[in-house]
Amino acid sequence: MPLIIKIVQMIKAGIVGAAGYSGLELIKILLNHSEAEITHLFGYNSAGSRIDNMHPSLKGLIEDEIVTFDEKLIADLDLLFIALPSGQAIPYVKSAYENGVKVIDLGGDFRLTNLNDYKKYYKNEHSAQDLVNIAVYGLSEWNEQEISKAAIVANPGCYPTSVLLPLIPLLKKNLLTSDFISIVSYSGTSGAGKSLSENMIFSEVNESVRAYKVGNHQHIPEIKRYLSMFSGSSPYFSFVPHLLPITRGIYTTIQAKVNNTINEILCKNIYEKYYSESPFIRIVHPGIPEIKNVTGTNYCDIGFSINDGIITVISTIDNLIKGAAGQAVQNMNIMFGIDQTEGILKCSKKKYLKAQSA
Repeated sequence: MPLIIKIVQMIKAGIVGAAGYSGLELIKILLNHSEAEITHLFGYNSAGSRIDNMHPSLKGLIEDEIVTFDEKLIADLDLLFIALPSGQAIPYVKSAYENGVKVIDLGGDFRLTNLNDYKKYYKNEHSAQDLVNIAVYGLSEWNEQEISKAAIVANPGCYPTSVLLPLIPLLKKNLLTSDFISIVSYSGTSGAGKSLSENMIFSEVNESVRAYKVGNHQHIPEIKRYLSMFSGSSPYFSFVPHLLPITRGIYTTIQAKVNNTINEILCKNIYEKYYSESPFIRIVHPGIPEIKNVTGTNYCDIGFSINDGIITVISTIDNLIKGAAGQAVQNMNIMFGIDQTEGILKCSKKKYLKAQSA
């Protein structure tokens, strides 16, 4: 029998914003990916610096220099990740799309099709309505088919990821009897990025918890839009984000009324129905999710309890992984027809499902 050699075509990936927190996590994951390679690292203020000098944790792993973005350099890429603050991605998305390069934007510039909402909540004018209409929302567990065909993927926000994943199944099955839902979330300080601000320095956040952007957080219209899209329901909800004195992680608590006939066994069955083939969703019931159990992973842990007609659902994610870089690579895998776990989880989907059913 002749020897058959399989030639693997590596995905050539570039990263804009490589010096940031999400950029660092993208690099770590891609270095562990068997079917992708980092071709270019782009930056502005960091251009000219070696990436392992910007991120000393990468010493001995990668020595590439961060370069200024150039359309000529992206011509040979298969995919461009953009890990920049919202409001900065538009020209890079345009360049990638015009050069036939697939793109995943980790910011908020392509999540909303209503540009009035974008202007109101993100405080920026949008100059690419045509590309907004092309972009696909990258909630991996609920939009896999569309992601697989996408040229532009809008990676979900970290807070919306922690809200949508636990809430969509309950709404799809009409388990909530009230049209009002309370959502309270807590995030580590890395969610604000590396830009300096007085209220984010250690002495301001340490030994304290504070709410912020109450009623006007930029993720409110995103949660509203995609709850409706994926569940077919448009409930009223309050969303109150808080800042925790930790580096990374999101803890979300959701409360709503349920019918008295609804019990925890039924809820668990519903979650298992929708997420039995989702390698990064863990239903920890009857346990209670904790941030420390998802830190550094792409998992979303979901727990819940029902008491006196009120369901309390708790979810935890790492805001830099499942809320950013991990979900972005999960989406890349879907876009290129690769197992979703590749580069992120040290087991295949089949092994994961076998373990879950054991």
